[in-house]
Amino acid sequence: MAFVIITTIIVIGTVLFNLVTPWWFTPLASNWGSLDQTIIITLWVTGVAFVLISAFILYCVVKYRHREGHKSKYEPDNPKLEFWLTVVTTVGVVIMLAPGLIAWKDYIELPEDALEVEGVGQQWTWSYRFPGEDGIYGNTNGRLISSKNTFGIDPSDAYGQDDVLVLDNKVHLPINKPVVFQLRSKDVLHDFYIPQFRAKMDLVPGQQSNLWFIPTELGTYEVACAEFCGTGHWAMRGEITVDEMADFEAWLSQHPTFVETMNKSSEGRGKQIVQSLGCVACHSDTGASGIGPTWQNSFGSQRNFVSGESINIDGAYIKESIVNPNTKIAAGFASVMPTYNLSEDELNAIVEYIKILSSD
Repeated sequence: MAFVIITTIIVIGTVLFNLVTPWWFTPLASNWGSLDQTIIITLWVTGVAFVLISAFILYCVVKYRHREGHKSKYEPDNPKLEFWLTVVTTVGVVIMLAPGLIAWKDYIELPEDALEVEGVGQQWTWSYRFPGEDGIYGNTNGRLISSKNTFGIDPSDAYGQDDVLVLDNKVHLPINKPVVFQLRSKDVLHDFYIPQFRAKMDLVPGQQSNLWFIPTELGTYEVACAEFCGTGHWAMRGEITVDEMADFEAWLSQHPTFVETMNKSSEGRGKQIVQSLGCVACHSDTGASGIGPTWQNSFGSQRNFVSGESINIDGAYIKESIVNPNTKIAAGFASVMPTYNLSEDELNAIVEYIKILSSD
């Protein structure tokens, strides 16, 4: 009987926990309420099945417990029982499957009047591109990607000249306007996920995937990578801010076009360069340690290495740590930083940026 009592407590406790738990969906901020409904229907169907099966097991344990003088009766089949089990199971599966198929059909059918945004993932940051006034993206090629041309846009393509580039992990969108994200990855598998929008889609290297939603609530929402993508996966986060249309247009107008970006010198662009390369996923500018050392107050400070050596950080060391990061490994940190092939102007811009962070 101890088994019956303990199992009954577990079943009742499980049901009560799901009914009163404070851990539930985040508030919905998009048009995808159908996804929530699909999950709730699935929970109800599986919950009822869980209770009925548990009750049946407990009934059998009590009804057919060992008693002196009683023998079990072998019954190889029961067509009536098998028929009803098949019918009930089929009905349950259909109830769970149908809403999901309907929601999925809507999920993959892209609206025609949507705002288009290209989302690009790389270890370990996000960046975004909007088509310019012509409404057409310029062609891209992975071979053209550099620290300056971070999207790999073809400079000879006239359609790409006015593309608007957002070179950090924060993007704004207008409220109540359908948005289509065209997603691609520069390196490994990523997953673009906004919990409050119920929007989630893989980024597969070498191909484009699409995701759409309608933001319905003003506010700022976190973007996370929901696919393990390496050491800095936990830090691959961003923000989506939902604005009124006028505020969105004002924000978008502040960002450079592709041709403006290519014609701009590297001087004073240190922060933009490190953001576009994803360096900020490992190195903070706030003093907090991460996968790599913080940049704040680092210039001129002493840096100890795993080899036992130490130096005072200067421009030459910063440049060396970018182009050949495995030469000197900072004590307390893993050797995971990739090599970057940057121009001298870009290296100088980064050094100047770190100097500024050390003088504030």
